Amino acid sequence: MAKINWDEYKKFKKEHSNLKECDNFEIVLEFLRSYYNRTSAFDVFDMLSADELGKMMLEKRDITQPEHLEDALYKRLTR
Repeated sequence: MAKINWDEYKKFKKEHSNLKECDNFEIVLEFLRSYYNRTSAFDVFDMLSADELGKMMLEKRDITQPEHLEDALYKRLTR
């Protein structure tokens, strides 16, 4: 399992000014999709839950299972 590189995340966030209207969790999801090529909610959930900061982000949104993350991703896409 890859470890989230938060320094690369900061660079990604700076370089993608079009994401300014998104919250940090949405930016992390986009970062994992583009930087690590993670498109599966299960893979993304595993990466986030293995990281302390990622785990806090999941807990803040009451996401305890990959299926909950999948629902959050779907809601984000349908906005």
